[in-house]
Amino acid sequence: MASSLLNSSIRLINQNSSILARITASASSATTTSQTVRNLSTPTLDADLIVIGGGPGGYVAAIKASQIGMKTVCVEKRETLGGTCLNVGCIPSKALLHNSHYYHMAMHNEFKERGIEFDNVRLNLDVLMEQKRGAVKALTGGIAQLFKKNKVTHIEGFGQITGSNEVTITKNDNSTEIVKANNILIATGSEVTPFPGIEIDEKTIVSSTGALSLEKVPEKMVVIGGGVIGLELGSVWSRLGADVTVVEFLGQIGGMGIDIEIAKKFQQILTKQGLKFKLNTKVLSANKVSDDQVEIQIESAKGGKAETLTSNVLLVSVGRRPYTENLGLDKVGVEKDEKNRIKVNSRFQTNVPNIYAIGDCVPGPMLAHKAEDEGIVTVEGIAGGPVHIDYNCVPSVIYTFPEVAWVGKTEEELKANKVEYKVGKFLMLANSRAKTNNETDGLVKVLADKKTDRILGVHMIANVAGELINEAVLAMEYGASAEDVARVCHAHPTVSEALREANLAAYFGKPINM
Repeated sequence: MASSLLNSSIRLINQNSSILARITASASSATTTSQTVRNLSTPTLDADLIVIGGGPGGYVAAIKASQIGMKTVCVEKRETLGGTCLNVGCIPSKALLHNSHYYHMAMHNEFKERGIEFDNVRLNLDVLMEQKRGAVKALTGGIAQLFKKNKVTHIEGFGQITGSNEVTITKNDNSTEIVKANNILIATGSEVTPFPGIEIDEKTIVSSTGALSLEKVPEKMVVIGGGVIGLELGSVWSRLGADVTVVEFLGQIGGMGIDIEIAKKFQQILTKQGLKFKLNTKVLSANKVSDDQVEIQIESAKGGKAETLTSNVLLVSVGRRPYTENLGLDKVGVEKDEKNRIKVNSRFQTNVPNIYAIGDCVPGPMLAHKAEDEGIVTVEGIAGGPVHIDYNCVPSVIYTFPEVAWVGKTEEELKANKVEYKVGKFLMLANSRAKTNNETDGLVKVLADKKTDRILGVHMIANVAGELINEAVLAMEYGASAEDVARVCHAHPTVSEALREANLAAYFGKPINM
């Protein structure tokens, strides 16, 4: 198996060398035509590529395109670049998750258990929020600097396709500018999915955006939706002192794609931390009865007697939907599917050959890193290179504490597809680093093909699961077997040894240290 992996690696290196040669040749040609300084005050700006949307997919695609020689323009309606992820999503939520974890440790004697004693712990919510804003400002500003360094033209405004090679931009001062380009890339992302009959005011009834900027810690919070966003933001406010109840229509938390065994263990850990759950439950209605009180009517998903919950803040977190309205797609005949996503082929082309789309507005998981990869391979494809993404090797992470991460197939998927598999598990309780850190909640679970030993899926709960999952992604991308990972030397003591032990359990039937 190791020899086979080496041969595969050599072939991949040779293939990548060929790809790079073709892209470099195309870049050289494109660079020659892009040396002329353009006057942005003119109504028409010619470009090789115009990207609509400055989120993770869009800004990465724009930078990559410019790096390989394309004259590139990126249009973004926000005043700052980075899209939902950097402005009101991934980045601010992680800042709050990280700092709220420290506060939770201090308030629940976890520091005392480590020999660190102090009195009068207080929460300064304003400072906590300011640290979040500082991180967001630094990172969004960093993208603006990357645009300047890579000579990407940034136009602030709303872009609408008005021809197969034309985008009309309505700027914030209501002036318009027309950009003509050889290719158009749509990277407009997604927006919060509304809940029918519930009106968001971002004060008492909030979306994920409002939940990132509450002015005080609510006494009670109800979260509609036990997926990634609901659990992360519910965890933040629970740690800061709110009594949080999560209402979920499904029978497990974590959203679609999570392994059921991992979901059950995850729920046990969050319950121990103070979160409450009502699973297999649907929300009938929600009514704001005062400035700081909401009544939520719920009942069993199977029907029955309704129940009323009261809260000071209601977080509606039932997912996101592609942002594909008012882009002018109908004018040029770009096709969409039944979920309002833009239809694309394997090269991310729409049915209009020079118009492409990536990220949340096309099928696939709504993940920033998925959009980034799509943006890179799409522009490489436009430059003549091959286009390939293995969506089975795109990881998912829930950034609670401990973190939950997975890649590849779940047990449920393998059973449904009648794939014979074997399971290797290792508890964090038996991991030396986790034990010394007093962070022993969780496990690593490896699923491997029963006949070939090839790794089919990895699922984990650990304090550093979001980092550790990338080793599993790399192994799966290169077609590694459980034996391959089990025979790789891992530093001791590290949490990564748990992944090695789980692979050893899958390959050999038994780990060493458990």
